[in-house]
Amino acid sequence: MFRSSSRVLIVALAGLSSFLASCASLDSAAGSRLDLVKARGELLCGVSGKIPGFSFLSSDGRYTGLDVDICRAMAAAFVGDAEKVQYRPLTAPERFTALRSGEIDLLSRNTTHTLSRDAVGGNGLRFGPVVFHDGQGLMVNAASGVRSLADLSGKSICVGSGTTTEQNLNDAFASKGLPYIPIKYQDLNQVVGGYLQGRCAAMTSDRSQLAAARSGFSDPEAHQILDDRISKEPLSPAVVGGDQPMGDAMTWVINGLIEAEERGITQANVDAVVKQAAADSSQTALRRFLGVDPGLGRKLGLADDFVVQVIRATGNYGEIYNRHLGPDSAVAIPRGANRLAGEGGLMISPPFT
Repeated sequence: MFRSSSRVLIVALAGLSSFLASCASLDSAAGSRLDLVKARGELLCGVSGKIPGFSFLSSDGRYTGLDVDICRAMAAAFVGDAEKVQYRPLTAPERFTALRSGEIDLLSRNTTHTLSRDAVGGNGLRFGPVVFHDGQGLMVNAASGVRSLADLSGKSICVGSGTTTEQNLNDAFASKGLPYIPIKYQDLNQVVGGYLQGRCAAMTSDRSQLAAARSGFSDPEAHQILDDRISKEPLSPAVVGGDQPMGDAMTWVINGLIEAEERGITQANVDAVVKQAAADSSQTALRRFLGVDPGLGRKLGLADDFVVQVIRATGNYGEIYNRHLGPDSAVAIPRGANRLAGEGGLMISPPFT
């Protein structure tokens, strides 16, 4: 009798536990930031606003750059309008607090995906796919005679505080037993200012940011980015951890940008491709991707044709990259690792199935 009662109690407790877990999941889904964004009809997106090519506030009051177009792509998918974005310029130390406090819905601010930022015991964020594969470097005056990390032994280096950049710099010099003097600033503009005022022998940041900063110098050729690459910096947008609907929607919007480039679907031809897919029932994978056959978008809490809305607004990943960082842009950075995987790069989308 005791054993039988114990079994009944165990089964009952297991059932109760399962029920509570499912309720928690439902409550989490119902309380997702994604629902709040859709109800508000506008996305609050955290950016830098001071990095040409990524997020920069121009003199006419417009934000432009790769990170900005990621915000616009999210708004197109979440609320159906890429212009429904309110940009919040944030410094590096402010960005995670702004996300956790609810000041912003999504962070698209050249942020490196790391274990400490991802883990529950750290910042507890949910990162999306990488939108730019970068690496930290150092920039010096070309006339200084500095050509490598070793030449900076004992010298001062301007660096942003509260960033992975600061930690990477320390790690790189410590591993080689080289002393240096860190001159710390709150944001990239201050780092650049300190460097140009001669307060340090070099400045360090992601190589993309160094290129962006140098593009605005009065004499860009007078400054050299060293060959030393002292870190890997996979830059990704992020949302608050534990919010699966918001995290899933963010992830698959980015995957959609990459998949569209893989398929050759552009801002110019997307409507023609949709028409072609609708007329050809054999194109099952394409029809799913574009939402002609329903189902995938609903699983994310988005419209089935969310990819089409995104591509109409921003173009595919390659178009976004070329617009802001391509050879004809103000901040030209070779795609390198940011090419599609089929072309020797690292950008690839999981299947839309």
